Amino acid sequence: MIFKNIVESFAVNYAHNSIQKSLYNEFNIDILNTTYTKTPKKDKKYMLYAHVPFCHTFCPYCSFHKYHYEQELAKIYFENLREEMRQIKEAGFDFDSLYVGGGTTLINEPELEKTLKLAKDLFSIEEISAESDPNHISPESLSRFDGLIDRLSVGVQSFDDETLKRVGRYEKFGSAEETKRKIEQAIALGKIPVISLDLIFNLPNQTREQLINDINTAKSISPQQITFYPLMKSELTRENIARALGVSNVDNEREFYEIIVSEFAKGGYRQSNAWAFSNEKSADLRDEYVGSNLEYVGVGSGAFSFLNGELVINAFNLLDYGRKVKERQSPVIAKCAFSKKERLKYTFLTRLFDG
Repeated sequence: MIFKNIVESFAVNYAHNSIQKSLYNEFNIDILNTTYTKTPKKDKKYMLYAHVPFCHTFCPYCSFHKYHYEQELAKIYFENLREEMRQIKEAGFDFDSLYVGGGTTLINEPELEKTLKLAKDLFSIEEISAESDPNHISPESLSRFDGLIDRLSVGVQSFDDETLKRVGRYEKFGSAEETKRKIEQAIALGKIPVISLDLIFNLPNQTREQLINDINTAKSISPQQITFYPLMKSELTRENIARALGVSNVDNEREFYEIIVSEFAKGGYRQSNAWAFSNEKSADLRDEYVGSNLEYVGVGSGAFSFLNGELVINAFNLLDYGRKVKERQSPVIAKCAFSKKERLKYTFLTRLFDG
């Protein structure tokens, strides 16, 4: 047992240090002075990712590219997003799956609906996944997307009222009981084939009892999928997390992850990937699009693409992005090329994560 623990500790430390070294040495973004055009390779499969960078309020742990929502600004943005999709089609790309991320993807439902319908008209889209929050899953909202969205991931984050208050979600989305009722209603409606709940674990000062309550509450709702993400801190969010949730000197990520896996192993759900658990009545689900799609094309402000061993980045500034698209210029402003060794490492880790 001692030898096993030593080997395991060595493996974990080696993996951690190896990834940190790769990020430090290989993740070098080059700002482009020349035009980069996204072009497909023959017989290669790609996924389409569309970014919606708007939220009404910002959660302290979120480091994704986002803007405060303004209706007219969002309307113009969606028009530009659809135009970029047309230009991607002209470049020769086709896709059978679309993932819409954000931000709050359902924040302007009429514009999103037009965008999803255009995607289906332009490409061979068979499956659309999107993200939402508890405020955009009313029967009226979901009925609009009947036949369009196949999988909806609802950001719950926690079923603990005190935690929801500290991160500013209680006032915005309601209590844990209200959120639970909204989700149960959405599942019973049956307009979206797959509804997934997203929760976060290893929050500062989160107790074992709070975690188990989150697990049991999520399972009692019986969604098709439940995902537990570890809290991810970056230099952009570290101070915000500390102000909202406090600071803990104890890292429970490993212990809490083992609790999650153990609780789901008791029945009713099976593990789909490192973080996601699918209802046993459902087909295997994949929660992370990059796990199942190593190459993807991103459209929208700040969207990333991974093409031919290069990470390709669209303009973040909304005005710059919109101007480039309107003038039929490439919205790409930067890229990062990876060596063969780093591409192999990336492929290995994503496949390992995906099970």
